[in-house]
Amino acid sequence: MPHLTPAQRRIHEAALRLFATRGVTDLSISDLALEAGVARGTVYNNVQNVDKLFETVAAHLAAEMHERVKKSFEEVVDPAHRLANGIRFFIRRAHEEPQWGTFIQRFAMSTASLREMFISQATQDLLEGCASGRYSFRQEQLLSVLTLISSAVLGAMFLVREGHRGWLEAGTDTTELLLKALGIPGEEAAQLAIRELPALPELD
Repeated sequence: MPHLTPAQRRIHEAALRLFATRGVTDLSISDLALEAGVARGTVYNNVQNVDKLFETVAAHLAAEMHERVKKSFEEVVDPAHRLANGIRFFIRRAHEEPQWGTFIQRFAMSTASLREMFISQATQDLLEGCASGRYSFRQEQLLSVLTLISSAVLGAMFLVREGHRGWLEAGTDTTELLLKALGIPGEEAAQLAIRELPALPELD
């Protein structure tokens, strides 16, 4: 994942806020500079192509979340435990960073890099769980299972963002129901859904 300078990070964060708030994928230099609190020249000096800024921000956000989730799994062997944590990481972050959650909600299904963020680690865990007998779906159903998981997580993020559920309740329910749908026994699914969730690791 490319390293961002402080100025680039500030501009990316401002762009994310504007994309999330407005629900659009294009911004003017003036609006971006105003939101970031920098001069127009600073934007020009730190953004290679303003027309592609949305794709750049989305790709960086996706890579950052993927790497942090992947890093958190270094000592977690069970694919069901990894999946349970992964689901709740997304829902908790939507609570902790509302504009991040809004951005994901608005654009995840229509942006390739964000879709990849959702499914890359989940695909590995699902295939391992299927091969080991932890899950009870057929391998040809993988795409449908991934769609089920991503849709459920986005729905839970919506409940949290709109204030209908707390992140803990939404995360617990979504995790338990998805694990049961994959074939994990009910009591075990419930226990995995309430295990202590560690902090997302920071990247070096």
